[in-house]
Amino acid sequence: MLFVLSAMLIVLIPGCNSTEKGGALSGDIAERVYVAPGELDEFYAFISGGYSGQLSIYGLPSGRLFRVVPVFSVDAEKAYGFNEETKPMLETSFGTIPWDDAHHPDLSQTDGVVDGRWCFINANNTPRIARVSLSTFETEEIIEIPNSAGNHSSSFVTENTEYVVAGTRFSVPYPQRDMPIDEYKGNFKGAVTFIKVDDEGHMNIEFQIMMPGFNYDLAHPGRGASHGWMFFSTYNTEEASSLLEVNASQNDKDFIAAINWKKAEEYMAAGKFTEVETDYRHNVWDESTQMTTSNQVKTVRILDPAELPGLVYFLPTPKSPHGCDVDPSGEYIIGSGKLAASITAHSFSKMLEAIEGEKFDGDAYGIPIINYDDVVAGSVEQAGLGPLHTEFDGKGYGYTTFFISSEVVKWEIGTWEVIDRAPTYYSVGHLMIPGGNSREPFGKYVVAMNKITKDRYLPTGPELTHSAQLYDISGDKMELLLDFPTIGEPHYAAGAPADLIMPNSMKFYRLEDNNHPYSIKSDAEARVERDGSEVHIYMSTIRSHFTPDNIEGIMVGDKVYFHITNLEQDYDVPHGVSMIGANTSELLIMPGQTETFVWEPKRVGVWPFYCTDFCSALHQEMQGYVRVSPEGSSVPLSWSLDGEKMGGE
Repeated sequence: MLFVLSAMLIVLIPGCNSTEKGGALSGDIAERVYVAPGELDEFYAFISGGYSGQLSIYGLPSGRLFRVVPVFSVDAEKAYGFNEETKPMLETSFGTIPWDDAHHPDLSQTDGVVDGRWCFINANNTPRIARVSLSTFETEEIIEIPNSAGNHSSSFVTENTEYVVAGTRFSVPYPQRDMPIDEYKGNFKGAVTFIKVDDEGHMNIEFQIMMPGFNYDLAHPGRGASHGWMFFSTYNTEEASSLLEVNASQNDKDFIAAINWKKAEEYMAAGKFTEVETDYRHNVWDESTQMTTSNQVKTVRILDPAELPGLVYFLPTPKSPHGCDVDPSGEYIIGSGKLAASITAHSFSKMLEAIEGEKFDGDAYGIPIINYDDVVAGSVEQAGLGPLHTEFDGKGYGYTTFFISSEVVKWEIGTWEVIDRAPTYYSVGHLMIPGGNSREPFGKYVVAMNKITKDRYLPTGPELTHSAQLYDISGDKMELLLDFPTIGEPHYAAGAPADLIMPNSMKFYRLEDNNHPYSIKSDAEARVERDGSEVHIYMSTIRSHFTPDNIEGIMVGDKVYFHITNLEQDYDVPHGVSMIGANTSELLIMPGQTETFVWEPKRVGVWPFYCTDFCSALHQEMQGYVRVSPEGSSVPLSWSLDGEKMGGE
């Protein structure tokens, strides 16, 4: 504890000349993470929120939190999942699901290099993949994954964003049916899904490969020479269904599944698939109409690897692997067996030679198993305890997390020698180097995402914040620079240079491009219309008033739709609105946008609404009233427009 407190003081006080290597602290560390007022961070970090279901955006090296992007969970701050425009985004074949477990973000790429267009992230619980625009930092699309359960080995992007993959962690009966769980072996299957991405980012499930009933964990794409392949770690090759901590660790080796998606495309073109009935939802937000539509899809195309030679091969790897990572050259596929003390590197070129020479050690459900010795390039021996994940710096080094020994270990590609190690605080899971999952990493920093916090921050009861730690890796030795707290339980992260993303960041929505069906383009278009018991209020906001600001003729039992357009055409001037008694969150409306919420008044009276986002010196004056009369009242519908009463006939 004394060392931790001392380390904290050293980080906070510039000029302390510590040479302590436990955290590799030095006197200039505070300066190296300090971003002065008015200055900007060098990198964006996109960190998963785990069980919060969200994606959080941080700056590096400061560790400052900039934004939480709602993806799979409702968010009252931004009205996501509450307003009428985004409610359909959370539709699934199981109904509306207002929460999920978000694990692995990945960035779009062009020619194997991150390009700053989109961030994809998975929902683990109710299997889905989302696409977040890096222009608006809004969720634009969510596609549900059928025939899957525990969508963990996703979302990982091929090097021209041809596909986003989604693999199932939990194998399930295929087709789904009522059957004894102890008949798991041979009856359960694991679907691996390839989602096609077009030039506009729109997703479509192109095909699924129905794999044996193992557990599919992490995945990464081939690149360079191995472009056209995707690699998945697998465990529970025993096909156990209970006490997996014992029964799924019996085999000496599990597998890395090597999937040739170029070959899959050939089989698809030749019609070698089976189209099967299913049910899933595909939800898309349209920037023009600013509305989300949820479409039901009823079929999916399935490839059977046992019947399609050359589609899938199994590479034996040390038991219970978690990470599956590919170096920038595409030659080495790194498997990390959680129960091993070494890191195993598989060679892509040796894999091709083994396939050509048919150097197989049997098969699993018709899928060839390549001889272990014929595909292994080398291993990093006695590197640590509990290896999980590896990222690369683009300078010839890999960095692997060790959960049990709580450290990040740097090793050299090719010689497989340990170069450096740095402790983490504590029990590190994933790590991230900006661009680390690409041909061209930006090897200046690594971020370690730790599962245990303990004594790193002020206590907050039984639950503590999760912690990320920033290391400088620009030199020979890793240097711990910063601790910073995170949203939820972070799993994976992705990063990119700020100057790649900033130029395309939207400042406001152009009012002339707003084709929302209930938008208005000026105060003069504001109005209130009744259709039976439905009332539609076409309202505008601008600093510092609502139009209309007073409405009468609403009755108990009405269903009142507030369609509110923010008329501002200026950067960073959103407006909010909240209505007393509304069974929803407030709205937060960006400049040029239209949003809708529904209010069903239950009581007679005069009820206020107001702006929830402090927008000007007269923000407090930005309010209005709605008069609610008894059901069946003869009070005419009327509203104020520029101080004059409208309607009322």
